[in-house]
Amino acid sequence: MSGFFGAVSENDCVSEVFYGTDYHSHLGTKRGGMAIYSNSKGYQRAIHSLENSYFRTKFESDSNLWKGNSGIGCISDTEPQPLVIHSKIGRFAITTVSKINNLDEIAQYFLDKGEHIAETSQGGYNPTEIVAMLICEKLNFKDGIQNVYDRIKGSCSILILYQDSLIVGRDKLGRTPIVIGHKDGAFCAVSETSSMINLGYKIYKYVGPGEIVEISKEYIKTLKEEEKEMQICSFLWVYYGYPPTFFEGINVDESRYRSGAELAKDDINESEDGKIKADFVAGIPDSGIGHALGYSNTAHIPYIRPYAKYTPTWPRSFMPQNQEQRELVAKMKLLPNTALIKDKKGIFLDDSIVRGTQLKDNVKDLTENGIKEIHMRIACPPLLFPCEYLNFSRSRTKLELATRKAINYIKGNLENVDFKQYANPESEEYKEMVEQMRKELGLTSLKFQHLDALVRSIGLPKDRLCTHCFDGSSRG
Repeated sequence: MSGFFGAVSENDCVSEVFYGTDYHSHLGTKRGGMAIYSNSKGYQRAIHSLENSYFRTKFESDSNLWKGNSGIGCISDTEPQPLVIHSKIGRFAITTVSKINNLDEIAQYFLDKGEHIAETSQGGYNPTEIVAMLICEKLNFKDGIQNVYDRIKGSCSILILYQDSLIVGRDKLGRTPIVIGHKDGAFCAVSETSSMINLGYKIYKYVGPGEIVEISKEYIKTLKEEEKEMQICSFLWVYYGYPPTFFEGINVDESRYRSGAELAKDDINESEDGKIKADFVAGIPDSGIGHALGYSNTAHIPYIRPYAKYTPTWPRSFMPQNQEQRELVAKMKLLPNTALIKDKKGIFLDDSIVRGTQLKDNVKDLTENGIKEIHMRIACPPLLFPCEYLNFSRSRTKLELATRKAINYIKGNLENVDFKQYANPESEEYKEMVEQMRKELGLTSLKFQHLDALVRSIGLPKDRLCTHCFDGSSRG
């Protein structure tokens, strides 16, 4: 995943771009970048690695030297950006939130035309450079961004700094969000509204799917109207979004609270006497907390904190890029509290199960610290299909998914498997898969959110949400 922040202002906006971009740090840990424009200095830009440090520590010295009334910044788990481009349209800086599935095909198209493309330090092509090349095939930004929409397979949202204005283009199906904020003398364009709060911005407009907007410090101009169809990623509410953020007018933590309440109602309905027999409810930090509070208050079971998250040195789950190190960090940052869990029956809420590695370690820690029963409730349906539209699960093969591993164990192979049956909570295949996952993880019980309940928790119609990773559905 990635996130960006841009601002145009009557005043110097460097510090706002710095802090606004930093507020997107939960969306990426590999690269960060900023580009600032001023009439006297032109474009000032820096890109730094975030693999061993934080955005704010890497960019503080840069931001203290720069001046300008417009700028953009990004946090990325993939390519270095923003890029500064010289073109027939003019000189501009560009950053994207994208997953381009036909990247090699488009790159070959340009190579066949005699163009050259810079190679990234990891090898391969920089998706943001490819997007810029598609834009520059046309004579203006509106037609150029439309060219991107027409040519790529996957998803792409775009933020461009063109002198003293911003040009934003939200993914043609709106899979990733862009929100415009406003305060006296300034506008901003952001991936997450939580980045606006402490900078004094209020939500002005949710950019629609496929919409293209030009923003200056004085006006907002729609260059292309939004499309009617939308497929915004449902996982934004389940996991990615920071709790105070609003997507499409729906708050992330309110949605998580409703999700936990749905899971509690399901357990109450299935119990013999309408009561859930447990001593406490807890959330796996951090994204499980909102879900757990909804469950606790609905089930009338005390919420406690059996895990303390050690944040001074391990603040982010995905900080190391090496998988073995990531798994070690995931274990090191959560400290179980024996005093609260010994001889107790606990219900734990988490956002999802991807590989199951971290959860298996959690169960081991809880068991070693004397817990009696572990009932796991997952806030979304089983993840059966790798994401094709965001960079979530980008580096994982299908077999690495805990669901696929369970099915492979049951069937002996994954050939000729009807995965749609495993997405149906009423089917025997689904129940067998969940039971195998329960046994593999060492849980007393395991339940996943049903898709219709997740849709209710979010509050948008099903046909406005992308639920591909749960049910294999896809559009565009």
